[in-house]
Amino acid sequence: MAMVAAIFAVSHGHTALHEADARLIRPQPAPDGVAAIMRAATSLLAGFGLFIMIFTLSPFTGDIASEGDVGSTANVVNQIGYLGLGGLFIFFMLASVPPRTLLRLISPSWLIIFAVAYFSCLQSYDPAASARGVTLSLVAMLIVAGVLVLPRSEKDFVSACANAVLLLLVVNYAALALLPDRAIHQAIGSEPWHAGYWRGHLSHKNVSAPIFSVLAMFGIYCIRAGARMRGWAITLLAVIFVLHTGSKTTIGFLPLAIGIVLCGSAMRSPSAIVIVHLCFAVLVACLTVGTIYSPGLLAMTAAVLEDHTFTGRDAIWQFASDSIAAHPWFGHGYASFWLSPVIRGMEANFEADWDVRGIVSAHNTFLDALLTFGIPGGGVIILLLFVKPLIDYIQAARRTGSRNFSEFCVMVIVFMTYNGMLESFILNRADPQWMLLALAVFGLDMAARCNLRRDAD
Repeated sequence: MAMVAAIFAVSHGHTALHEADARLIRPQPAPDGVAAIMRAATSLLAGFGLFIMIFTLSPFTGDIASEGDVGSTANVVNQIGYLGLGGLFIFFMLASVPPRTLLRLISPSWLIIFAVAYFSCLQSYDPAASARGVTLSLVAMLIVAGVLVLPRSEKDFVSACANAVLLLLVVNYAALALLPDRAIHQAIGSEPWHAGYWRGHLSHKNVSAPIFSVLAMFGIYCIRAGARMRGWAITLLAVIFVLHTGSKTTIGFLPLAIGIVLCGSAMRSPSAIVIVHLCFAVLVACLTVGTIYSPGLLAMTAAVLEDHTFTGRDAIWQFASDSIAAHPWFGHGYASFWLSPVIRGMEANFEADWDVRGIVSAHNTFLDALLTFGIPGGGVIILLLFVKPLIDYIQAARRTGSRNFSEFCVMVIVFMTYNGMLESFILNRADPQWMLLALAVFGLDMAARCNLRRDAD
């Protein structure tokens, strides 16, 4: 979707489109007082949307007894909550964004993604439950759209979202002192060896680490976009948090993603950023999931890393890969493999590092895409979410004023590509990792098609 087209290029009657188009969509000007109130309200709602995307409706859940007991977003509270939020954002978008702009938000890429997702529900052992899950993912996209569409300019977007992120960080740091049993892993549950690592409001350090990494990238964007003090505060607080999660791979991926984009930016070469990123993506794939297919890659990884199994993930990847081969064309269906009755009913493999009967994902977003949607459908989704945005970025880099925003978005895409080698999040309902990836994909789609408005009139 060309989501942010509205936020920067077509700002509630102030448009960067051709004058002929502008005359068609410009509403009657509102009184100054009403316009100011609406501008403040929409910016506030955009900031709140980003806050709730990351904070979720189920924060500070504490340690879990087993991985299979992770709280599902498909519960009554989340279903009602996100449906209500989706309705709220629709109302404000209809009230403040020109209809022509809203129609521009419909992107062929997202139509294909959700068409594949809904089709996969037919392969599920419980199609109705799977369809509800896909629908919740779709509703969550309304919040993503609102965050990008509602602010009248890039300045409003940066200001509102910077305030929201700072509040989120303050809440998390306060929880470390006031609710340590909720915000810090304890020596209980299924993974007592994580004791002492920070996880904040999220369920696990391996989720918190990538989320706070993206917040660090957003802080860099704020610094470059003019909100320097807030940007530095966000960056420093987020980086400190990531370092205390103990997630070694994330701590490595974060400076890599930032370095690739900022170095390419310094050289004024968007193509160089994309080429270098793709080279690293292939390398990371070879050193992670590639080890289950090639003894040579396994030996290479073992020579470089102390834990070449990635905490036993290789056994999960092997099981997922074998299961892809069982249903290669249409997959196993949305949310219909892990923790399904078939998997739970299997005999335990005591030689494996993990009992797959209680695993919630493949811990590799690309394997999970192929496992869920089949090789054709999963391949298309991977291309639309991880490759097409790179093309959009190259196009966006040619547009005036879109550099900082587009480089923030591509930084997220680069980082999430690497993180996706070890975690799963594609179309995962209201998972903050998924929603932040979608935010970046939406943003680049917009920036490729429209000029960004730095400030509103």
